[in-house]
Amino acid sequence: MIPELGHFALALACAFAAAQAILALWGAQRRDARLMAAAPALALGQMMALITSFGALMWASVVNDFTVLNVAQNSQSAKPLLYRISGTWGNHEGSILLWCLILALCGGAVAAFGRNLPSALRARVIGVLGASSVGFLLFSLIESNPFVRIWPAPMEGSGMNPLLEDPGLAIHPPILYTGYVGFAIPFAFAVAALLEGRIDASWGRWVRPWALVSWAFLTCGIALGSWWAYYELGWGGFWFWDPVENASLLPWLTGTALVHSAIVVEKREALKIWTVLLAIATFSLSLSGTFLVRSGILNSVHSFANDPARGVFILGLLALVIGSALLLFVFRAPVLSVSGVFAPISREGSLVLNNVLLCSIAAVVFTGTTYPLFAQLLFGAQISVGAPFFNATVMPLAIPVFIAMAVGPMLPWKRARLWPALSRLWWAALVALAAGLWGAMGRQFLPALAFGCAGWLITGSFADIIERIKLFRVPPRTSFARLGGVPRSAWGAAIAHAGLGITICGIAAMSMAQQTIVAVKPGQSTELGGYRWTLDSITDAPGPNYVARVATITVTSQGHLVTVLTPSRRAYPVQRQNTTDTSIQTNGLRDLYAVLGEERDGTAVLRLHVNPLAPWIWLGALVMAIGGCLSLTDRRLRVGAPARSRAVHA
Repeated sequence: MIPELGHFALALACAFAAAQAILALWGAQRRDARLMAAAPALALGQMMALITSFGALMWASVVNDFTVLNVAQNSQSAKPLLYRISGTWGNHEGSILLWCLILALCGGAVAAFGRNLPSALRARVIGVLGASSVGFLLFSLIESNPFVRIWPAPMEGSGMNPLLEDPGLAIHPPILYTGYVGFAIPFAFAVAALLEGRIDASWGRWVRPWALVSWAFLTCGIALGSWWAYYELGWGGFWFWDPVENASLLPWLTGTALVHSAIVVEKREALKIWTVLLAIATFSLSLSGTFLVRSGILNSVHSFANDPARGVFILGLLALVIGSALLLFVFRAPVLSVSGVFAPISREGSLVLNNVLLCSIAAVVFTGTTYPLFAQLLFGAQISVGAPFFNATVMPLAIPVFIAMAVGPMLPWKRARLWPALSRLWWAALVALAAGLWGAMGRQFLPALAFGCAGWLITGSFADIIERIKLFRVPPRTSFARLGGVPRSAWGAAIAHAGLGITICGIAAMSMAQQTIVAVKPGQSTELGGYRWTLDSITDAPGPNYVARVATITVTSQGHLVTVLTPSRRAYPVQRQNTTDTSIQTNGLRDLYAVLGEERDGTAVLRLHVNPLAPWIWLGALVMAIGGCLSLTDRRLRVGAPARSRAVHA
């Protein structure tokens, strides 16, 4: 009965979402206070129904109810409890239900925390979120029902993909989806503003926290996926320009531009059209990533290669959502009054440059990801676009972004001069030069350039705070006293920018990694990166639902023990699949990385890596997310917004 309860709750949620969309939007249009007041209750009702539905599916997975087809195909009794829980969303049907749940939580969040919004705007935002939910709920009910029964029920399930049986990947999808779906709220605000014909400083202040929360979750989600690829796949890398990786990067790029553009709307009531388009584009790219992953047209270790008919449904939903929003923009954009005029060299101008470059990078990545698909469809040509293309095209656009990130906060609003801002960054330029020269010791140009950019970005990120406290220009006690008056948003921006610099350091250092592939027998050794690697033994080790071959590798340096690594190969008999389990030892400045390959005649193949500064890649992403969260605690985002300006009628 629990699966039937979940199926009923899913259908009930669809009914709530439809009522939420119709009544809220109609009530806002008619200025009917009763209908607008019903919108938050309907949003909360949809949220509770989907919590019930998702809980029912999770219960079926935990208790191994193999009468449910989804559970029979993606679980087994020997699977650990953690992966039975994470298996709820580790498949196509469950992931769609998770998407619907997070979208309903977004509507519930606006209903619960949007009480300071004008009633009409709040109703429109909730209505747009409800309309978006209807499409995905219908998709779940019609094409991807997670509660389909199977009879006779199998005695044992098929089990999930062994690659997904990992703690990092257990929490990766919920965090990533929260970032994806969270941008539905800025999208709903943009559509509501177009319907209302009014965008002002208040609107910018309301949008920015939601965009910032989504951006922070998406940053963590992408970093977790990269970390999983690094230690689970055993390839020794962290980013492979995989189409599904690119699908997550695209909304992050436009979402970053959206966060900065909303600042200009709030401060200067400028870049209104930019902000609306970025809100629409970011959520649209999130939906596009969903289509690419679930349509079956991509071959990737990350993708759900399912029935293409599902892709057709998502494509239709994508066209409806994006097409409706863009069509509304075409008709309503003329009523968005242009204000906040500024000179090209100003803080607003630097943020415009930031938006242009980030969107250009997104266009390059989107083109490289989708061009092979269109080339095969239109011309029948098999084309592969890999890392060399993306590295060669993205780097020239990324470097100006890094430079502008330190200069922009030093420029005043409306009008500025470039040289005074640059003259206050001389010490950051010296650090960048020193970092670049240090990176040039490897006699490689690109790592040296990347280290220089990272040094410039990390030190330049705090230049604005140094200027605020007038360090070295007033007595130290005065500077320290002024430190308490620096807004948390300024600290958050500086920390987030510095986090990107830390990530760039890690990426640059990875290009200088040392690696080798050797075939050795127990007792034999090899040298790599100043370390001696000795294969001591290879033994069998049973697991809960697999059998493993575990190698013991002793790593020494100048006769002193550094660590003992235990990479393994796992065989899953139910799935008839083999996986590798890497072994990594880190001290924060470098990783010792070992992978066990095939064995033949007592000889084992080992892949060994010495990766300098590799942990900084994910440390930087964590620092960026912390900076975003710190900005959210700024008092100006928790107090009432200024009075709204009047709507302009077409």
